[in-house]
Amino acid sequence: MFDSLSDKLDKSFRQLKGQAQITELNVAETVKDIRKALLDADVNYKVAKTFTDSIKDKAMGQDVLKSVKPGQQMVKIVHDELTTLMGGEQTDISIQGSPAILLVAGLQGSGKTTFCGKIARHLKSKRGKNPLLVAGDVYRPAAIDQLKVLGEQIEVPVYTEDDNKDPVKITKSAIKHAKQTGYDMVVVDTAGRLAIDEDMMNEISAIKKAIAPTETLFVVDSMTGQDAVNTAKEFNDRLDFDGVVLTKLDGDTRGGAALSIRSVVNKPIKFVSMGEKMDALDIFYPERMSDRILGMGDIVSLVEKAQEQYDEEEARRLQRKIAKNQFNFDDFLKQISQIKKMGNLKDLAGMIPGVGKAMKNMDIDDDAFRGIEAMIHSMTPEERNNPMIINGSRRKRIALGSGSTVQDVNKLIKQFDETRKLMKMMSGGGGKNLQRMMSGLQQKMN
Repeated sequence: MFDSLSDKLDKSFRQLKGQAQITELNVAETVKDIRKALLDADVNYKVAKTFTDSIKDKAMGQDVLKSVKPGQQMVKIVHDELTTLMGGEQTDISIQGSPAILLVAGLQGSGKTTFCGKIARHLKSKRGKNPLLVAGDVYRPAAIDQLKVLGEQIEVPVYTEDDNKDPVKITKSAIKHAKQTGYDMVVVDTAGRLAIDEDMMNEISAIKKAIAPTETLFVVDSMTGQDAVNTAKEFNDRLDFDGVVLTKLDGDTRGGAALSIRSVVNKPIKFVSMGEKMDALDIFYPERMSDRILGMGDIVSLVEKAQEQYDEEEARRLQRKIAKNQFNFDDFLKQISQIKKMGNLKDLAGMIPGVGKAMKNMDIDDDAFRGIEAMIHSMTPEERNNPMIINGSRRKRIALGSGSTVQDVNKLIKQFDETRKLMKMMSGGGGKNLQRMMSGLQQKMN
């Protein structure tokens, strides 16, 4: 995500290294390169021009600090302008109402139905809501089936009317059903088309008028670049939606939609979606996205992801075990599981300042822990509880059972023993550094 843009912006900043101060000449060259980088990323031309003009004005303004190096000054100016371009501050969705109604629109193939499942899970697990999904796409049976499958995965019911082909009546009935049965949030999936047409616009407008949603979100496939922005503008002219959802940001996207859409439709980006997993949904924070684009990482989001998996009672239990030197391989497996739940390993690494660029060309498998898990699962319960009894013959059996080598098993046990000693020394920290140490162990194993 944004890798190409990040590289080109970094290259443009490098031109200012070694310069004694910002001048009209070196600013002009840098701004020219920044504009080209934005256009290459498929940012709207008018947006790119306005953006770089503003950067130039700020760079040549009187408020530039003379004590800061030119390159650092330019990075700060671009960071602030990027944040403003993408909306400035995070904008929340409205979930007030009895029930609150979320209407989701978008073209076919944009990831709209998948997003409905993700947002329902988000509302249930993180906002304490009791959601009901509504299958309003009556033209594609596969869309209804997909929503049912997603509903089962996240344990959220799906309202359908198999014999009814009127989406307005279906959504009105669904809301009535929600009121009668105690659901406080209704998420309506609507029909998409391969392209915008009048029938589609009339239908989605009629649904919105009939149900008066609390929030209307437009789902955009970020891989389509400026086409996504143009589509969003046409939808907004008819629907006047409340916010945008960017999907497929983990794909081969240049980032133009994310950087252009706020300026073009004047509506905030509220969520970004990456991958098919139901937990792969993030609230959009403009400043954090600017950090990532400029290679500064996103340590706040990383901490938040860790906190979501952090169980205080489990941490206290581990602290007691660590203090008594009783931390074992079963505990280790639990920590690996928590790390994996935090998300894609490469994305997590990219949130650490300075690490993203260093790892951009590295292929980090999401199953990077698979070998370690296989070796631990090949141990007997007694061996997992007391690693000290794992002698030579046991190591051979573990290697054979896990498809690894005795050397791999030796390395795991050695590193585990070193880590356990280190954790005992740090046991006063309450186990809060445990996940970081687990990650370090995994890196050593590789």
